[in-house]
Amino acid sequence: SADGGRNLSLDSIPMGLPMSDPTAWTTAMNNLGMAPMGMTGQPLLPDFDPALGMMTGIPPINPMMPGLGIVPPPIPPDMPAVKEIIHCKSCTLFPPNPHLPPPATRERPPGCKTVFVGGLPENGTEQIIMEVFEQCGEVIAIRKSKKNFCHIRFAEEFMVDKALYLSGYRIRLGSSTDKKDTGRLHVDFAQARDDLYEWECKQRMLAREERHRRRLEEERFRPPSPPPVVHYSDHECSVVAEKLKDDTKFLEAIQTLLTWIERGEVNRRTANNFYSMIQSANSHIRRLVNEKAAHEKEMEEAKEKFKLALSGILVQFEQIVAVYHSASKQKAWDHFTKAQRKNISVWCKQAEEIRNIHNDELMGIRREEEMEMSDEEIEDPPEMKETEESGLVSQVEALKEENDSLRWQLDAYRNEVELLKQEQGKASRDEDTTKEQQMKLLQQALQGMQKHLLKVQDEYKKREAELEKVREDKLKIETLLENLKEQESSTSRVCVCSQEKDCPVEKTLSNSPVKSEREVLLVGIISTFLHVHPFGASIEYICSYLQRLDSKICTAEVEVLMTRLQNTFRQELSGVGASLEKRWKFCGFDGLKMT
Repeated sequence: SADGGRNLSLDSIPMGLPMSDPTAWTTAMNNLGMAPMGMTGQPLLPDFDPALGMMTGIPPINPMMPGLGIVPPPIPPDMPAVKEIIHCKSCTLFPPNPHLPPPATRERPPGCKTVFVGGLPENGTEQIIMEVFEQCGEVIAIRKSKKNFCHIRFAEEFMVDKALYLSGYRIRLGSSTDKKDTGRLHVDFAQARDDLYEWECKQRMLAREERHRRRLEEERFRPPSPPPVVHYSDHECSVVAEKLKDDTKFLEAIQTLLTWIERGEVNRRTANNFYSMIQSANSHIRRLVNEKAAHEKEMEEAKEKFKLALSGILVQFEQIVAVYHSASKQKAWDHFTKAQRKNISVWCKQAEEIRNIHNDELMGIRREEEMEMSDEEIEDPPEMKETEESGLVSQVEALKEENDSLRWQLDAYRNEVELLKQEQGKASRDEDTTKEQQMKLLQQALQGMQKHLLKVQDEYKKREAELEKVREDKLKIETLLENLKEQESSTSRVCVCSQEKDCPVEKTLSNSPVKSEREVLLVGIISTFLHVHPFGASIEYICSYLQRLDSKICTAEVEVLMTRLQNTFRQELSGVGASLEKRWKFCGFDGLKMT
């Protein structure tokens, strides 16, 4: 076309793909504002309203509606789906054969506003094309090709559906029958970059609006942010210190103090102020403890009131049940009618059920109090035990006390069971289901207590056996210690006597390899140690034993001393290669014969 301002950017010519909806043909004709005409020129539908441009009873297509894949409304079943002749100024459009299938169309691109029109007459001009298709809506651009087809872009998407209605029509220019003045129209969706760009812009705008709406929604439901904490100053410090002393403003003040400390406002100049504020916070603990104690006292008083009220209610229930039982005796029972007896028995059952429920509740409260008392006894801190024996003794005593308490509880349960049995024996009527349940519960509790008692007794026996074992081990250790002490004393006496008999005092002082009393003590202790170890011991092992007595003793000193006393101590080598080891043995008994 010579008009370059009306060109369209198109990707490809359309291809025949899926079939369009056959019900859209007559609807599109009606939307064009043309009444279906018969071959004789008479209108087929007498209720057509030309002022509205559509048939009565069919909703119009609103041009302001968003054009994302708008499908025309369905045609009522009583309306004939027949295409009629369309007369224009320069041409005439003849409908296709109604028995033929509808023309094929490609898949509709998103945001499509452009159509492909093929099968145009060779002599067709843009004015004729505009004259035919401007009835479908406002035409923005027409791009005509030399090969009898064109592309038309409309202002709105719904106008494309009106243009598709003309697909299949035969067009004739004027009254000419020349082949160049006739053609068969084929209208299909066209894919244009401008349509896709506008559709994407519209989608982005809708997404922005949705994000904005969600953000507003989130901001509306977001909790308000806490007020900002003021910066530290001497004035603000005095204000916060006063607030810390006020119970109503303590929370706000403590939050400000915490923020200041975390910010690092504490320094050498402000340390005293912060210390006074922390001291005020610490004094608030006393107030909190007193408040908690007051609440606990109120709770205990409320519990006591509830327990007293519940016990009073139970007394009244017992009296009511006694009235029912006395009325059920034969002396009074015979004088009531059958309906009255039935009502009395029903009332009696209901009262007994309610009484049993309240009784269970009161018993539960008492059990909780007993358990709390026992927990308090258990929570008393025991004294620190110095040895394992004293710990076992305390455990045994605790088990004895628990055993006694369990026996007392068992006796109490037995008394309750006997009382219940006596009450049941005195009652004239059969046992109720509630009493049976209570008996079962008490029997189960009794069995549980007996099992627990057996377990405690078994544990008590085990603890006693452990205690006996510990005592036996202790006695064995004591005997071993006494034997060791006797051996050490005997060996030391033997050494001293042999030295006194064999050598005079002056000779021992002058010629003896032992030069001091300290070395004499070391020789005695080493002899005792090696006498206990007949297979010998390494010098490190001997020194480790001596260093327990005196940490100043060194290995070299001990080794030199033992080397000098060759008749008392002998060094032997044991092992081969890497496992070679030097061991010292006591040979004083053999050396005594040799000297």
